[in-house]
Order: sequence, then C-alpha cells, then structure tokens
Amino acid sequence: MSQPEGIRARFQLDYAGFALDVDLALPGRGITAIFGPSGSGKTTLLRCIAGLQRVATGRLMVNGDTWQDETHFLAPHRRPLGYVFQEASLFPHLTVRGNLDYGMNRVPAGARKVSLDQALELLGIADLLERKPEGLSGGERQRVAIARALLTSPRLLLMDEPLAALDLARKQEILPYLERLHDELEIPVLYVSHAPDEVGRLADHLVVMEAGRAVAAGPMAETLARLDLPIRLGEDAGVVLEGTIAERDQKWQLARVNCSDTDFWTRDGGHPVGHAVRIRILARDVSIARSRMTDSSILNILPAEVMEIRDETHPAQALVKLKLGASPVLARVTRRSVESLGLAPGCKVYAQIKAVALIA
Repeated sequence: MSQPEGIRARFQLDYAGFALDVDLALPGRGITAIFGPSGSGKTTLLRCIAGLQRVATGRLMVNGDTWQDETHFLAPHRRPLGYVFQEASLFPHLTVRGNLDYGMNRVPAGARKVSLDQALELLGIADLLERKPEGLSGGERQRVAIARALLTSPRLLLMDEPLAALDLARKQEILPYLERLHDELEIPVLYVSHAPDEVGRLADHLVVMEAGRAVAAGPMAETLARLDLPIRLGEDAGVVLEGTIAERDQKWQLARVNCSDTDFWTRDGGHPVGHAVRIRILARDVSIARSRMTDSSILNILPAEVMEIRDETHPAQALVKLKLGASPVLARVTRRSVESLGLAPGCKVYAQIKAVALIA
C-alpha cells in the first residue's frame, strides 16, 4: 500500500504571550509560501516543523512518515530536513568547499539524493569553492547556504525569509536560482516571506498567517482570488496565473502568454516561446465593460463572467471576481459602476487589462 503524500502539520502552542494554532494539509511537492506580517507566527510555525520548538500536542507527518505525534517526537537532528535562515550562517573558518562538505557528510553516501555537482550547477557556485565566506557577496553566501542545505538530501526544505537580508540587486540575482530549484528538484519547500515579489514568482501553494492562525490556505491562484478574505500581496489584491510564452512580437517588444485557455499580451521579458512564466494581475488594473470596445489602447479585452461581488474596505468600492476561461481574475471597481453596469453573478462581460500593467 502506497504511503500518503503531503505534509500534515497540527500545532497548538501558547508561548511567552504568543499563541499558535494551526492545522494544515500541504502538498508534498512544490513551494508553499507562508505569508503574513511580522509577528503573525510564520517563523514559529517553521521552528515547530523543524522540532526546534517542542509542542506537546503537536502532530507532523511528511509524505507518509510521522515525525511527531502524541507518543513520538523525532529530535531536530534526526529530521531529514534542510533549514535556510535569513543570514547564511556559514562556518567562517571553512572554504565554500568545506561548508558544502559539512552538509554532504551528514548523509551516508548511499543515501545521497543531491550530488555536489548538481548543487554547484543549480546554484551557480562552482567558481567559489576555494573562497571563504568573508570574500563572498551576500547573494553568494546565501546561494552557498542553500547548496549546503540541499546536500543534506532533505525530504523537506525550510527557508525562513532567505532573501530578507539582501538588497534589491542581490535579491534579483538569487531569485532565478530559486526558480531553478522549484523547476528541477522534487523536494517540497516551505518558504516564509512577507515579500510579494518572492511569493508571486515562486509559490505554488499559499498559507496566509495572521495572529498565530492560518486564515487561508490553498493553491496560489485559487487562494488569491478569494473574496471572503481578500489577500493582498503588497499594496493590492490580485492573482498570479501560470502560463507559457506562445508568441513574441519583436516589432513591438510584446509577448503573448497562454494561461490555460486564455491569452494575455504583456511586455516581452526575453523568454523563448514555450517557456513557463507567471503573470501577476492586480485588481486595480482590471476594468469591466458590458460590450467589447473596438477603439481602445487596451490590448487585453477578454470575454468573462462575473462570479462574485463583495464590498471593499472603502464604501465607494467593490471587488468583482471574474472567470476568464478557466482563470480567476479580480477587478476593483466603484459600487456606482456595479449598479450602472447591472453587474451580478452570471453576467457576461469583458475584462480590460492593460498589457503594461501585467507583471510577467
């Protein structure tokens, strides 16, 4: 009988005035982002999963193996996981090679699932092996720390705001490497962050934390499109859709992205045809029309259906959930527009999205 896949985490903790109460069923592969403001319990949850914060009533199963329950507690050093912190925490007296060997030697040769050559290639650090941490940039140190964690051949990788200590340039340097890990390794990752750009680019699954509780959890696009609890990655509500480059218009420097059965024109990011990408569509950049406009500068005018309407935080505004083919999209409009257009669930409309507004 096959082992059940997935991560089940149940923790109740009252510690130094902070209460954590979560019961999560997470996928056993891909990247799950744990998102929320400072003090919401993200790092505490990660520490419980690592066994660093012991919870008497906790329960944790990882792809069929019980790491903790009412009668069993696997010590942190016996949990087959990798942990990457905000700071790289490399051994300063060792070279990069020495730091990597430390991670690799924690696993018997016959049990290694990630080779040194694979880690060097994935993280682009082959030319750093003989250098010491003091001679590395912040981005290089963090790439070495991630490689060291991978070389322990973990069954679960925990990353606690790994880019928080880096400036914008270093973050942009390292994000493509994290995308490669996502695409090429099957190790499930729990990725703590409060940065919308990281979550939008990396996550498949989203857990939203608030005051020690998981107030929302589910697949990325589906969770972001919820109107009962609008989730704002940054300054606005919106969705992130998976797609592939279907066409590049070199004359106008545009790209057509196919998401399920819907096409979007956006700025050309230089990716080849067939390349997998994500587009982020903010609710503020979507307008609604009852008929198709023919003399507009807007390139994305797409047939849609109104699924749901909710009042926004400001009494003048409303959030409208639209269905574009199989893709959910949110639009922020005034309540006056809702009434004047006669919007209601089931209405056939057109969603209007500027190509320059899409973040690919």
